[in-house]
Amino acid sequence: MVDKNKLEHAFKEILEALGDNPEREGLIDTPKRAAAMYMEMFIGMNYTNDEIIDMYNKTFDEDYLTDSKNLVIIKDIDIFSFCEHHIALMYDMTCDIAYIPNGKVIGLSKLARIADMVSRRLQLQERITNDVLYVVKGITGSNDVAVRIRGSHSCVTARGIKKKSRTETFSTTGSLTREVFN
Repeated sequence: MVDKNKLEHAFKEILEALGDNPEREGLIDTPKRAAAMYMEMFIGMNYTNDEIIDMYNKTFDEDYLTDSKNLVIIKDIDIFSFCEHHIALMYDMTCDIAYIPNGKVIGLSKLARIADMVSRRLQLQERITNDVLYVVKGITGSNDVAVRIRGSHSCVTARGIKKKSRTETFSTTGSLTREVFN
């Protein structure tokens, strides 16, 4: 569970380690504000994948207009995360999710909420991709799920090599292939 008091203390120490005075006018409330921001940005740290399944486990039975051969695709869900190696921002990220319903469908907003919640952890992009797939499969019961995530990593673009780049990860189960997103 994310601990707000420990975060406030840590941010005060970071300001001191940077050589600044956390008691000066512009920084007095910075540890408190930064802790509140981190509580929001890392909300996913409070939940396991199975708890996220329980949280968003609201589906609809397929009706007579649909059947289990229909493909559902939602693209370009905006997400962000922080790499666990540098606590550096992964940004300009998008998540694409596709699945073939197995008798039930999940609301599109739930798919976006799942991608958002899973990404709000210290993560690897590869793990976000697999975690989203796991949660969607767990809720829909579908054997045919695909997830693609694309994003930039500030640990590459803003430090070290300092090169603009995009990383793409893809995970699938069942009959779906990468081409489903073309």
